[in-house]
This record gives sequence, structure tokens and C-alpha cells, in this order.
Amino acid sequence: MAAGDFAWPQGTSLAVLNARSAGTLMEALGIVFTELGDGYLRATMPVDARTHQPYGLLHGGASVALAETLGSSAGALLAGGSAVVGLEINANHLRAVREGTVTGTTRPVHIGRSTQVWEIHIEDEDGRPVCISRITLAVLPQPPASA
Repeated sequence: MAAGDFAWPQGTSLAVLNARSAGTLMEALGIVFTELGDGYLRATMPVDARTHQPYGLLHGGASVALAETLGSSAGALLAGGSAVVGLEINANHLRAVREGTVTGTTRPVHIGRSTQVWEIHIEDEDGRPVCISRITLAVLPQPPASA
């Protein structure tokens, strides 16, 4: 699917996406949705004590959390009222980051009735690649029951 092959559903807004993060891992990590573009969704995450590993570098798991947040949020927007859950995610960590902010951008690879695949590129403040990730989502008729 090319980036411009779909439109975000009417009523989709950054304010709504960011409000859904309240009280979640996304809020704890400082992830903020910043842009809904033509076929992409973008968010930022600080590189600080919340997202560091013991060597003072951006934790790979924090990068994966940003990637999954972007892919799953974008997928949910296009699921037409169905729920999406992650089936698989992978990440290639390309560059160490010690401070500042990283920006992730997700774009669709495949939007199907029962699965979606999203690619996520995370960059540092200078636009250099930090991580490339891909997530596969299952589209469910309704959200999973809470425990």
C-alpha cells in the first residue's frame, strides 16, 4: 500500500490519540503523537532517565515501545471499529542515542481484513536512523476482554 492510498478516519486527531495515552506506558515514557500526515503517523519520545539503559543510552526496549505504539495506534485507526493486537514485532537498532528526542514515523506495508503490517522508522534529532522496526497486527472483531 502506498502512503497516500488511504485517508485517516474522520474525527481522527492528535488530541484524541494523546488523550488515550493517559495513565499508560506511553505517558510514562513521554511518548507524544505529533503529526498525522498523508499516509503516516509520527510521535516523539525523550531520551532521558525514563528511556535509558544502564550505560546511559536509549534502551532498545524503549525504541520498540515507541514503534509498537505507533504501529498499533495507526492500525487501530484503520481497523474500522475492530481492535488490533500485536502478533510480532522486530527491530534493528542502528545508532546509539544518549540524550534529546527521537522521532518515530509509521507507514503501512499491508492493510488487510485480518492482518496489518506497519513499518516504523525512528530517527535522532539530526534525522539519522536509530531503529527500523516492523509490526504485524491481528485485526479482531472486538477488543480482548480485560482480566
